[in-house]
Amino acid sequence: MAALIFVVVVVVVLALIGLTMATRVVKQFEKGVLFRFGRLAGERAPGLRFIIPFADVLHRVSLRIVTMPIQSQGIITQDNVSVDVSAVAYFRVVDAVKSVIAIENVYAAIDQIAQTTLRKVVGRHTLDETLSETDRINLDIRAILDVTTAEWGVEVTLVELKDIQLPESMKRAMARQAEAEREKRAKIIGAEGESLAAAALGDASDTMMAHPLALQLRNLQSLVEIGVDKNTTVVFPAPLMSTIGELGSFLAREAAAAAPPVPDTSVPSATKPPAQDLPVNGGTHAPGK
Repeated sequence: MAALIFVVVVVVVLALIGLTMATRVVKQFEKGVLFRFGRLAGERAPGLRFIIPFADVLHRVSLRIVTMPIQSQGIITQDNVSVDVSAVAYFRVVDAVKSVIAIENVYAAIDQIAQTTLRKVVGRHTLDETLSETDRINLDIRAILDVTTAEWGVEVTLVELKDIQLPESMKRAMARQAEAEREKRAKIIGAEGESLAAAALGDASDTMMAHPLALQLRNLQSLVEIGVDKNTTVVFPAPLMSTIGELGSFLAREAAAAAPPVPDTSVPSATKPPAQDLPVNGGTHAPGK
């Protein structure tokens, strides 16, 4: 009786062990690849799956998108500038069988091919293109990776440049360039402002010439602006052109008054006064007859 109980217990234990070894659970985001005696036996969908112990091997492959950082790479651009560029790649397995059979370790392979592709693509561009055309560089890297990883059953969904490190000397040079660019824009904007102001002043002067009262109103407005500060000095502006004209007339009158009189040669000799005796050497000299 004891021997029979022992045999039953052993059988139950072996059955439980065999059931445990034959049972596999494939999660919803996974797909199983089954090998029987080393040969491919097909795929297994998510759920509870049973295999033959010691004959079958079930590989579970995740179908979720994987985020893989691409470590910083020292790259020389087309214009011979050394930069350190890091990126990030997103990919997912679309063919579980190929990802198991075609390559030994798909994650390590994608990491290595992404690093070499990053160096190759960025090296074809200049520094300015690398900084300003990152979208095009991302698309180029993704296109190259898609061609390579398609044979492994992997699809690269996105590649993004994450960080670009520049040498300190290049940062200073770019800062000087940006400063010079800003100064150029400021000067251009200032010159455009002066041009617009000159055009507006020309239009205003034409209006004032057509309407003289506008100049007087402008003078009154200037007086109001001066009176805001409560100054003790009162300034009365006058029209500039009339003031200059009056000043010129005044100078002409003063010059005419200061000039010596011109002798009149039209007076007859009979009306001339008689000549006076002029002293010569202490004496008198009579005019000749």
